[in-house]
Amino acid sequence: MANHKDVNKLTAAGLLISLGIIYGDIGTSPLYVFKAIIGDRLITSDLILGGLSCIFWTLTLQTTIKYVIITLQADNKGEGGIFSLYSLVKRKAKWLIIPAMIGGAALLADGIMTPAVTVSSAIEGLGIIYKDLPTVPIVMLIITFLFGIQQFGTSFIGKAFGPIMWLWFTMIAVLGATYVMQFPEILKAINPYYAYHILTTNPEAFLIIGAVFLCTTGAEALYSDLGHCGRSNIRVSWVYVKICLILSYMGQGVWLWQLQGKHLGEINPFFHIMPDWFLIYGILIATVAAAVASQALISGSFTLISEAVRLNLWPKVKINYPSNSKGQLYVPSMNWVLFIGCILVVLIFQKSEHMEAAYGLSITVAMLMTTILVSIFLMRKKVPMYLIVIFLTIYGVIELTFLAGNAVKILHGGWFTLILGMSLFSIMWAWSNGRRIRNRYMRFVDIEKYFPIISKISEDETIPKYASQLVYLTSANFNFEIESSIMYSIIQKHPKRADVYWLLHVDVTDEPFTMEYKVEQLVDKKLIRIDFRLGFRVEQRVNVLFRKVVEEMVKNGEIDITSKYASLKEHNIAGDFRFVVIEKVLSNSNSLRFIERFTMAYYTILKTFSVPEERGFGLDLSFVAVEKVPLIVDIPTDFYLKRLD
Repeated sequence: MANHKDVNKLTAAGLLISLGIIYGDIGTSPLYVFKAIIGDRLITSDLILGGLSCIFWTLTLQTTIKYVIITLQADNKGEGGIFSLYSLVKRKAKWLIIPAMIGGAALLADGIMTPAVTVSSAIEGLGIIYKDLPTVPIVMLIITFLFGIQQFGTSFIGKAFGPIMWLWFTMIAVLGATYVMQFPEILKAINPYYAYHILTTNPEAFLIIGAVFLCTTGAEALYSDLGHCGRSNIRVSWVYVKICLILSYMGQGVWLWQLQGKHLGEINPFFHIMPDWFLIYGILIATVAAAVASQALISGSFTLISEAVRLNLWPKVKINYPSNSKGQLYVPSMNWVLFIGCILVVLIFQKSEHMEAAYGLSITVAMLMTTILVSIFLMRKKVPMYLIVIFLTIYGVIELTFLAGNAVKILHGGWFTLILGMSLFSIMWAWSNGRRIRNRYMRFVDIEKYFPIISKISEDETIPKYASQLVYLTSANFNFEIESSIMYSIIQKHPKRADVYWLLHVDVTDEPFTMEYKVEQLVDKKLIRIDFRLGFRVEQRVNVLFRKVVEEMVKNGEIDITSKYASLKEHNIAGDFRFVVIEKVLSNSNSLRFIERFTMAYYTILKTFSVPEERGFGLDLSFVAVEKVPLIVDIPTDFYLKRLD
């Protein structure tokens, strides 16, 4: 909690970090937004002023009011993001898992599109200087480098992100302001009339609104990175960022004013507002800013996956911590999925203008899901219902309009994002539902009736000792019950004698950084249960946590782990520990409905690619035994078996 309070303090360092971490995506949008709005349309004053007005009010309504003012209130002990928001409201209704999964899948799809679009837009600026320069190989080289360095940790370059993005925002503001000063009349585009006029009179209004939406694609990052920057730092830094963005767009509008009656073609207004002598420096700064934006999306995707794993919405995957920086993690499997996705985007679409057609669709869906979850959060906070209805109505209409505008893109490249998002959602859906179906058939028994037999097995010297300390991971939520498979493993499968039996249970809390535990001696110094309460952002290193608890219990005299073997006991040597992980396998059954059988088949495939449970919980593999136990779904009774003499 102390850290939570510290991160919310307004500091110069916090403002600089905010610039570097959260504004990469939205900050690099001037590279391609106006070019996308104009497209191959005839340049007119209505199109320029209408486009600028739409941009200004989108940034105001969507980014400033919805995210910076309202959504940042949904603070889960200092953490933000769609899964943090879901953790805050999930007790309200079970169906809320659906918008959380859809939003998470959409954000991951965005993580694949953003590096390709931003890096391509920046590198294509070189075409102004070198006419026939092939940009695709350069873009692929930068993307390969970007994903290649993830495994080493990026904290060493992360320190430079703040100053780099400050330089970028200052540059685009100065370039835009020089044109605005030449033609201040352009500022009348702030009047919402021009946005209304273009959207009600232009026959291509939906295509224009789809392009306009690209100016706010990074708004989700403002909320996702709440834990890294703090609410105050985000709100204050956004004022500066928004001014810089508006000046950049207005400057491009002034430059386009001279081209009325013409078509834009291959020209990108962003690079043409730069003086010739500055162009190469501008392209270099744009490329570095694009790399920073991409890095922010990649890091955000890693965080998203790690949260999804702990909330049981994604298969267990290997998660590395390459540095000691807070939130610095690396997910190898996701890194290469993102990398392959980015390379495919570059190879399929070649140019940024073609990528723009696929870009934006997924993030619109993510924003719509956030709106649903935020409205539930406001209900939880006892906000008056009429205000919640107003919020839902306004943002429902705005985001459904953006969705309709982006839906037009489906045939022109949006199909790629759609396939991507649906594939990612299907993984979350199958994993979550597969676990639910599997758990439905797990049988729990009353543990109390096994207390006498466990005590006797522990003392029965006719049974070979299996381990001094025998540890089981249990999913039983209550201390009075236990999986029948664990009792079967101890008593029947291969009777296991041990000095002490331990039951470990991990409960993932709705708060991000909870680290608590509770110990219960079910049978005094024979059967002990430990319940860990870990936040959804805490690494579940059960091996390390368990060792720490045992050390504290020994120190307090609650348990004696000295080996009972005579030769070792006289030297006061601790006994051995052994973990038994029971892998539950669901047998085929006709009692499952078709959709459940399909879900379980998909779940089984995903499980083969996931990290085994013993590695997922960070257990010492040299002391782990894995036992497979079939879950008996049903025993057919509608048959007659004839006995022969």
